[in-house]
Amino acid sequence: MNKEILGTLAKVPAVTLGFWIIKVLATTLGETGGDSVTMTWLHADQNAHNGGYLAGTAIFAAIFVAAVIIQIVMEKFNPWAYWAAIVASTTVGTALADYVDRALGIGYPGGVTILVTCVVLSLAIWRLTLGSIDVQTVATPGVELFYWVTITFSQTLGTALGDWMADSAGTGYAGGALIFAGGLAALAALYYLTNASRVYLFWLAFILTRPLGATVGDFLDKPIAHGGLDLSRPVASAVMAAIIMVLILILPQRAGIHPGAAAAAE
Repeated sequence: MNKEILGTLAKVPAVTLGFWIIKVLATTLGETGGDSVTMTWLHADQNAHNGGYLAGTAIFAAIFVAAVIIQIVMEKFNPWAYWAAIVASTTVGTALADYVDRALGIGYPGGVTILVTCVVLSLAIWRLTLGSIDVQTVATPGVELFYWVTITFSQTLGTALGDWMADSAGTGYAGGALIFAGGLAALAALYYLTNASRVYLFWLAFILTRPLGATVGDFLDKPIAHGGLDLSRPVASAVMAAIIMVLILILPQRAGIHPGAAAAAE
């Protein structure tokens, strides 16, 4: 590997506390934003077979593909392009998970099983093809393609897992959020107290932030009778988007360092 490649910065942000804060907010926005279209606008919550979930999935998929294309053609890390693609992935994940679970009638257990398989296969093929699933190696179009495919599956899995926990496991939205927050705390403890693989801990945490955001989003906008606060989905989405934009401006946004650069420096 030549010096130019070794010195390449990743096309994704460095994994910092600020990254995780924005990621959780982005997943919450994905839930409220996705529900704003499929439920508030297309009324799929009233009739799961009226085509609302499928239409919402198609709309968000088109936005997501456009956002990823913009992200890939960027020559270097751009926080606005990156986070726009992340939010787009969470909205399409919300609509797609609801379509699979509710419109197709597969149900939460079946949907979660399918999506876990998709995430594992995506990571396995990525590793077998390119030798690493470290997100800091995301510096070329080929690696980015694997990255965004894996993220799409993980965001969809997170939505299904969050809905399953809140709706079927009897925890409610607030209880589900606490459970997933506890899971993230356990991963943080493993990170600081053990030598567990940082790469695998990252992907586990990345996946868990999605059901956390899903349950928080549902807690904000679902009816009070169902355990939510019954806030307006569009208003909640707008507020969440504004907070994310402010955080992008005030929190340090820097590209991750390609691991090859660190190895070359030693």
